[in-house]
Amino acid sequence: MEVRLENLTKIFPNRDKKKPDVVAVNDFDFTIPDGKLIGLLGPSGCGKSTTLNLISGLQKPTEGKIFFGEDDVTQLPPENRGIGLVFQNYALYPHLTVKENILFPLQNLKGKDKLTLKEMEEKVMTVAKLVQIDELLERKPAELSGGQQQRVAIARALVKMPRVLLLDEPLSNLDARLRLQTRDEIRRIQRETKITTIFVTHDQEEAMSISDMIVVMKDGIVQQIGKPQEVYDNPINLFVAKFLGTPPINVFEGEVRGEHLFLGYDNVLAVPGVADQKVYVGIRPEGFIVKEDGPLTCELVGVEVMGRDISVISTHELSLNPTVRTIISTANKLEKFERQVQFALVPHKVMIFNKETEERIDF
Repeated sequence: MEVRLENLTKIFPNRDKKKPDVVAVNDFDFTIPDGKLIGLLGPSGCGKSTTLNLISGLQKPTEGKIFFGEDDVTQLPPENRGIGLVFQNYALYPHLTVKENILFPLQNLKGKDKLTLKEMEEKVMTVAKLVQIDELLERKPAELSGGQQQRVAIARALVKMPRVLLLDEPLSNLDARLRLQTRDEIRRIQRETKITTIFVTHDQEEAMSISDMIVVMKDGIVQQIGKPQEVYDNPINLFVAKFLGTPPINVFEGEVRGEHLFLGYDNVLAVPGVADQKVYVGIRPEGFIVKEDGPLTCELVGVEVMGRDISVISTHELSLNPTVRTIISTANKLEKFERQVQFALVPHKVMIFNKETEERIDF
């Protein structure tokens, strides 16, 4: 099911009448392709959950329209939109078994949609097998792990085979190992069912790992939309560059002079076609090459061995991060570097941004 958002806006009145109203979502215009998984991504308060609530019908937009396929659902109540909604806190009924929790949405169907008991039980078994909880149907939620409870919540959302599946930070309550496992399960389930899915998270690694496309938001405004790797490699502005990536991008104050990029006195890279100006410089952690005569010199703080990679921690007087963190292969020999470490830079991992607007400057 294609989901189309047209100029979607949501404004909340400010409780302090002397202050302006809060624009939670500002002129969101986007089409979500049929059968794709889209990640809505951004820091707390950016408007991603509000956008999900508008799509679900839990909130009404101040302006704009929402279409499911050719159907205008802007004014439809949630129960008539054909959505499945999974919350952060699972929202399972503690007194019901797993089977009864999954059955609940089917028992509320009326009219032509009403099912026989046999049909309902067949649907429950189908989704239970899909999310791999078919052996847990007689248990109560309190007898399940966090990951199992989340699977029950997903099964309950899927049992009616919704037109659109909405996931609101569904992995936030899980530990790191379970989060990784459940993340993979969500992607598998989405691919098997081919249900258009919108996944809200503040965790950029989560969004990038399972989404067909990501939407990065800030202060209710869409900053960039694209395939995860494309957005990571080509952020449109400094905010997007800083938000995506673990470890985060290293940001420096720099200057372009004579089509060369300088960090202080160090001429670190040729930037043909860029006018002389002061800039912000972003360098991905994997964009550094340890080299004895490298043009960039940093003060060495320490080294962390992480199995196949090494994280070199250093400082630089023009760095806006507390430390400069670089990722290099364990094949590198660092014994020769004691107080300082020299780097060459990988050009396509270096980004420069306008000092005033923070927009990306291509070179």
